[in-house]
Amino acid sequence: MTMPPSRPPRTRAPAPHASSSATVAKPVDDAAGSMRLSKRMAELGLCSRREADEWITRGWVYVDGVRTDVLGSKVLPAQKVTVTKAAVQEREQRVTVLVNKPIGLVSGQAEDGYKPASTLVVPAHHWSGDARKLAPEWRPPRGLAPAGRLDIDSTGLLVLTQDGRVARQLVNDDSEIEKEYLVRVAGSLTDDELRLLRHGMALDGVALKPAEVSWQNREQLRFVLREGRKRQIRRMCEAVRLHVLGLRRVRIGRVMLGELPVGQWRHLGRDEAF
Repeated sequence: MTMPPSRPPRTRAPAPHASSSATVAKPVDDAAGSMRLSKRMAELGLCSRREADEWITRGWVYVDGVRTDVLGSKVLPAQKVTVTKAAVQEREQRVTVLVNKPIGLVSGQAEDGYKPASTLVVPAHHWSGDARKLAPEWRPPRGLAPAGRLDIDSTGLLVLTQDGRVARQLVNDDSEIEKEYLVRVAGSLTDDELRLLRHGMALDGVALKPAEVSWQNREQLRFVLREGRKRQIRRMCEAVRLHVLGLRRVRIGRVMLGELPVGQWRHLGRDEAF
């Protein structure tokens, strides 16, 4: 009696590997109209793009209710993007302060021996009129960055912030937030030159946005701009033969310099918004 040839033992196909990625949203890849999740979060005003990348890697971001923790993920505009309470709490803890910058300090990093305005954010220069008082254990906040520039020889309202949303709101190319300046000048203007300051001027070959310019008195002009080119007002005045004697920024959006003394700082109020 012959035995049938033996068959190889059956092997069961390995089960698919389970991982935490099962809770992660499926990538949209390069679908028409898609964009990077971090860019979309910035557009929605949730945070800055840099902060978005940090929140994504921490697992704090959800797309259509599904956690998305892969950098470079893309979404469609119609998809709903939300963040966790942890992200909201961290954002609320980020500090924004207002400084009345004196002449001789730079807005950002130290340069050519000049100190940055952030060195003023210490208890000794805290304005007594600030609604938020400093606790005994208070320490200067780290990572304060200027949301917009103010020339070394100019004074007035400067915003320093840890909040990427505030920075984007004030310095993004498409920002329309007004900045108001009082400018003391020597010289005179014809009607045509005043109209030119208001509209029709260009710097470095790029047309300037329309501005509000008016005389406050015989020596002082009021400028309201919706952009912040380097030394813009001084260069505009030079183009019409005006010599700038002093320049002070008194308003950014709805936030006023007010009674804040030169060289002092205060917190942005919880009820204030640009």
